[in-house]
Amino acid sequence: MSTSNPILSAHGLTVGYGGASIITDLDVDIAAGEVTTIIGPNGCGKSTLLRTLARLLAPSAGRVLLDGDEIAAMRPRDVARRLAMLPQNPVAPSGLSVLDLVSRGRSPHQSWYRQWSGADEEAVARAMALTSTLELADRPVEALSGGQRQRAWIAMTLAQDTELVLLDEPTTFLDLAHAVDVLDLVDELRFEHGKTVVMVLHDLNLAARTSDHLIVMKDGAVLTRGTPSAVLTPDVLWDAFGLSAQVVTDPETGGPLVVPTVTSPHRTKASLLKEL
Repeated sequence: MSTSNPILSAHGLTVGYGGASIITDLDVDIAAGEVTTIIGPNGCGKSTLLRTLARLLAPSAGRVLLDGDEIAAMRPRDVARRLAMLPQNPVAPSGLSVLDLVSRGRSPHQSWYRQWSGADEEAVARAMALTSTLELADRPVEALSGGQRQRAWIAMTLAQDTELVLLDEPTTFLDLAHAVDVLDLVDELRFEHGKTVVMVLHDLNLAARTSDHLIVMKDGAVLTRGTPSAVLTPDVLWDAFGLSAQVVTDPETGGPLVVPTVTSPHRTKASLLKEL
């Protein structure tokens, strides 16, 4: 995937921990106003890439550009006014209410000379309305269900009111119904509010249904990128995941639907029919 004026891009990126490189010489462009999802096997560098794009990790080589500006040279507050990042498994202080949590999303807009304002109030109310968390405002975050808690954290992220939103595995630990709810919200952010969203997801079919573009990673590098229909092929699934699968047409969206190949002799079509 290449775009002439990416909102976010990485060039020659090398990132690691403790002297070991996780990502090596990686290039990637993120198109504005679209949903891009990073997929790949565990340990391939998906979350490392997302954290580096958000300036939470510093690369040992290469650079990240945000709207053409080198992100490493920007003040953290300026980055936070343009880019919001929701990491995996965030933890709130004990006793913090949902309203207090979401209000923390306005921190980048505060300063000693600019305190809480009507604009902040509106941004928080808008974020909570989008995520259906208004009725949860006074409840402690730790008392929420998994789906409710994830919506509260997403509300905090949206309260930053940035054009660019990065979500690291936003459906982790959610059942399918709540995962679909979260990704429906991503659709709304993209189509109704013009947001650019970059996500890491594990579920290939949910990624295909929600994304304009997919970036497939393997061993710290980009294996391939493109639209879900172009990327989710049997050959790519085998190369990236070691997964033998058919790719059929999703009857709901018309996009690709990954169907793993049945390999167990106990789960063949004939044996399943005998069970009916």
